[in-house]
Amino acid sequence: MAAAKKGRRSSGSQGYPTRALAVILIALVALTGGIFLSGHKTPRLGIDLAGGVSITLTAKPHQGSAVNKTNMDTAVNIINQRVNALGVSEAEVQTQGSSTIIVDIPKGTNADQAEKQVGTTAQLYFRQVLQQVAGTPTKPTPAPSASGTATPKPSGSATPKPSGSATPSGSTTSSKSATTPSAGSTPQGRAVSDALKAPTPVPTSPASTPGAADTPPPATTPTTPAAPPTNTTLPAALQTQMDNLDCTNATQRAKASAVNNPKVPVIACGEQGKQWVKYALGPSLIDGKNVSSASSGFDTQQGNGWVVNLSFDHTGAGQFTKVTGDLASQSPPNNQFAIDLDGNVISAPSVSTALVGGSAQISGSFTQQSADDLANVLKFGSLPLSFQISDKTTVSAALGGEQLRGGLIAGSVGLVLVVLYMFAYYRGLASVAIVSLLVSAALTYTIMCLLGQAIGFALNLPAVCGAIVAIGITADSFIVFFERIRDELREGRSLQPAVARGWPRARRTILVSDFVSFLAAAVLYVVSVGKVQGFAFTLGLTTVLDVVVVFLFTMPLMTILARRPFFAQGHKWSGLDPKSLGVKAPLRRVRRMPSSETKEA
Repeated sequence: MAAAKKGRRSSGSQGYPTRALAVILIALVALTGGIFLSGHKTPRLGIDLAGGVSITLTAKPHQGSAVNKTNMDTAVNIINQRVNALGVSEAEVQTQGSSTIIVDIPKGTNADQAEKQVGTTAQLYFRQVLQQVAGTPTKPTPAPSASGTATPKPSGSATPKPSGSATPSGSTTSSKSATTPSAGSTPQGRAVSDALKAPTPVPTSPASTPGAADTPPPATTPTTPAAPPTNTTLPAALQTQMDNLDCTNATQRAKASAVNNPKVPVIACGEQGKQWVKYALGPSLIDGKNVSSASSGFDTQQGNGWVVNLSFDHTGAGQFTKVTGDLASQSPPNNQFAIDLDGNVISAPSVSTALVGGSAQISGSFTQQSADDLANVLKFGSLPLSFQISDKTTVSAALGGEQLRGGLIAGSVGLVLVVLYMFAYYRGLASVAIVSLLVSAALTYTIMCLLGQAIGFALNLPAVCGAIVAIGITADSFIVFFERIRDELREGRSLQPAVARGWPRARRTILVSDFVSFLAAAVLYVVSVGKVQGFAFTLGLTTVLDVVVVFLFTMPLMTILARRPFFAQGHKWSGLDPKSLGVKAPLRRVRRMPSSETKEA
């Protein structure tokens, strides 16, 4: 009795088919509810289907910098800033492999402009601040007078601190927080007043401070009398441009940042805390290429907290000394030293004394993250690696729509052919395969919709091809299972035992086959770049779903149908007709009579 019970015992979908079907139903309901709650009811389309520009950049070492993860991530952040500066939305900049960056820019963007933005090194300049006003449009005003009526003075910039304070540059003039209009590698939301000073520790005696060794300790006034805040008069055209610029508008910011000529004054935007500020900047005083190093650190000696140290090369050091000397003699905001990256003001520290030696320190209300980010901007304003455009694809929206329709038509044709074959060969069993394919398609669709929002997965044309190939892989699993059942029927067993005995043999074959397919997809995903990864990802996803559907849906459904007379009695349209299968007649054992009884008979 115990052996009989053990023989009848089964687990999983075979023993409790309704439980397995309930699991797959709950999963479908949950995924469907997820796409409605997220609002993403359709998969996110790639550039080749939705239209746009896709640029593949291959990294090479640059000025001693190796191609590694840190430099690649820094390059992605800088390139992301430039792409966002184009004023587009939903652009993607991501690494693929160890030395490739893929830039996908949606439709509506000029391809040549996009290529210029991502294919060249960043433009980093140090400029003097000529004017600084609120970031919203202002009415044209007369040329500023000595009384400084043109614009309000920057917050916190009434006068520099006495030079006898803790640092050579005690000025607390307002500057933009180290944040760019686009989130990337720059500090975020920092309402600070940056000051540019010498990087050396401050000794106990102010007289030993660099640049002030021969200067007696001052009283409460700076060595250079501070004039009221005075904005430099701009040419009429530039003044009009500044008055009309609205830095709160992303499109206008992008348009302003596109004009970044180092030889002429420019208008730029920047953030001061959470407020946008407009800057009129003079010609470039020092090129960002002359920055030799930049790093962040925590100042425990002077109590300034997190600071950013930067150094210039031989050429930049001489320029820096002269520039800081000139700026220190001017009143706010003209004593501010703006750091201009791609037409955006990253920071604008004030200067109150000439700094020699080619090194300086920027202090303010930095956090560790904001200090690290500003140091990265200064160090890698020019990309840490050089990049070569290895591929550029421009797809119009119309062409993308045609390709999408073509892919859908190809998938429909493939599905119809599979269905016709299944009906022609398996008849009633084909209904099991078709319903299973529909369940697999529903799971694939809902997961792709959710992955578009969760990880940025975009359905491109190769991914559609992967989904079409998956139709055949999934149908192959059903065929393996059906053939195992048929083999058991040919041995003379009834349908329910045939399903129970055929499933373990089919299961092993299905798992081995799907494992090989998944392994191929995984290897292809790792070694490939660009759109080929979409094919590999979709193929791997659908292969995993094939196992889920066969185990939790096809097998339980077949177990339930095996109890129905249409299939159990082998109807000729069921696909399990004993006659068409060549089923052997059950073996009958004939009881042999004993020899003595035979003689008596």
